[in-house]
Amino acid sequence: MWPDRRILDLLGLELPIFQAPMAGPVDSEMVIAVSEAGGLGGLPCALMSPEKARTELGIIRQRTSRPININFFCHTQPADDPAREAAWKKRLEPFYVELGLDPAAPAPRSARAPFDEEFCEIVEEFRPEVVSFHFGLPDAVLLDRVKATGAKVLSSATTADEAVWLEERGCDAIIAQGAEAGGHRGIFLTDNVANQPGTFALVPQVVDAVKVPVIAAGGIADARGIVAAFVLGASAVQIGTAYLFCPEAKVAAPHKAVLRAAKDDHTALTNVFTGRPARGIVNRIMREVGPMSDVAPAFPLAGGALAPLKAKSEPLGSGDFMSLWSGQAARLGREMPAAELTRVLAEEAQALLGTLAR
Repeated sequence: MWPDRRILDLLGLELPIFQAPMAGPVDSEMVIAVSEAGGLGGLPCALMSPEKARTELGIIRQRTSRPININFFCHTQPADDPAREAAWKKRLEPFYVELGLDPAAPAPRSARAPFDEEFCEIVEEFRPEVVSFHFGLPDAVLLDRVKATGAKVLSSATTADEAVWLEERGCDAIIAQGAEAGGHRGIFLTDNVANQPGTFALVPQVVDAVKVPVIAAGGIADARGIVAAFVLGASAVQIGTAYLFCPEAKVAAPHKAVLRAAKDDHTALTNVFTGRPARGIVNRIMREVGPMSDVAPAFPLAGGALAPLKAKSEPLGSGDFMSLWSGQAARLGREMPAAELTRVLAEEAQALLGTLAR
């Protein structure tokens, strides 16, 4: 019933449904559920220490033999910029004072780590079927080591030019991430987010530009979006925000509340939480500081100064200083277990494809 089986055959999957590897909400529990249902569960490692990643992968390997994806960021750590960090702290000072925090206290460092030698050793140890990257690819030596494990390599492209760049460097499939997607933009050949295309303009152009299979991502949350992606030439879809409604998602109460109330125009791209553009539900800090601030330090350093504000306000039930990541289709989300959601999405998409074929 699927129009293009290339990704299913390439990765050994039953269903062309990928769960987006969302750092924070996703751990082994969701990965296992999605993979056992026949889709591709994705473990995000960007916020994990190597020790935590090993623990999570150990749990996954004990509980499923199905294909899994592990995901890494490929950013370059920026040099310290004390003047800019001081200016950012000064911009946030009124919020510190309001919450009874000391603005002069040292800010914690962001925990987001790029793919490196130690993470590469974890890939070699656990040999996941799929390794995916965000913000481009790691250096050629590390990438060759990943491919030597037998893993298929995927990465996100936000333009057709990025897709071609990734294919030329050995990617086995391309995730075409449209502007509707929640979380961090995978943009890496430019920093101009204003020109970013939407999913259903991007996907067919990426399909035309590369020979490898394409996975559509961004604003897809139900059978209609899945079928539309297939019609435009995608071999699979990657879904993120819809999985945040599953009980396996580790979503804080304020985040869950705004997801349930979100509408199509409730999100915006912002750099205030990390220093890099990402889509989230608009909250107080985005309204009053951004959403795009030219004061925010480079990725991932901006997050450090926000951490005390989040730590103080979140236990009070406030999402004012949280990164409320969400795509534009949150309103289409349904609350059901991840395995059930994976199967239901596939069944409904197949039914719709069958209707269209008659």
